[in-house]
Amino acid sequence: MRNYKLTVAYDGTAYSGWQLQPDKPTIQGALEAGLQRLAGRLVRVTASSRTDAGVHALGQVVGFSADLRLSLRELPKALNANTPDDILVREACEVPASFHATRDARSKRYRYLVHDHPQPDVFCRNYAWHVRQALDDSAMAQAASCLVGRHDFASFQTAGSERVSTVRTVSQLVVCRQGHEPLGPLAPRRLVVEIEANGFLYNMVRNIVGTLVEIGRGKQPAQWIQDVLLARDRRQAGMTAPPQGLYLMHVRYDCDPAAGVPAGVDLAAGDLVEGGRAGGGAD
Repeated sequence: MRNYKLTVAYDGTAYSGWQLQPDKPTIQGALEAGLQRLAGRLVRVTASSRTDAGVHALGQVVGFSADLRLSLRELPKALNANTPDDILVREACEVPASFHATRDARSKRYRYLVHDHPQPDVFCRNYAWHVRQALDDSAMAQAASCLVGRHDFASFQTAGSERVSTVRTVSQLVVCRQGHEPLGPLAPRRLVVEIEANGFLYNMVRNIVGTLVEIGRGKQPAQWIQDVLLARDRRQAGMTAPPQGLYLMHVRYDCDPAAGVPAGVDLAAGDLVEGGRAGGGAD
């Protein structure tokens, strides 16, 4: 029996999230069906993060054990041939039997995209949150800086998956604008919120984004987020941002030879450019 670690990208639009659900399409279900065709038996997989319905990934990490006669180079190609086109196994490697994709994760990095423009973009409706007014990214970046470090993030946890501790350490939180757009230089740039932490509470990223957007709209001052943080009360924070703007970018492990955000595989096209910055990831 060999133990494998996969790096997987997917468009979550057509799926009811990562985790298996009766009579609903899920990323886990599609991967396990593909592995069953290769292994000739049921193969269970674990993931670094149980992403919600409509959430995307560029660097989801999946672990499983199986007896396969495929090489590490052949395995991604074989799995991609046996899974839907909106799921891509980018890489496979062999790991020790003790490896666990969830428990061994040291940090995760998420990206959230906001399309702030009076008109919606029909090409990004499944890949960004459409906000009909221009947002003040400088105020959002100022507010975001208050969340960097070790804090109690109870105000940003949605009920339903309470943890023993709501304290987490955010190592980086960036608010900036993306560069080029697929529709040309006249198209508006999207707003990016990118966050890395040693762990996340349920809907923590989406709740942080919803709170920052309240500030970007001018409904609250930047310093308001400090009051929200100290309140440790979800009712004091902003709305939960919708799922389609969220991307799991990368998961870091102690065994990673070089832990960095994947390059050249950005499904949400556009490079980060100079802009407002703050700091120094079913989430």
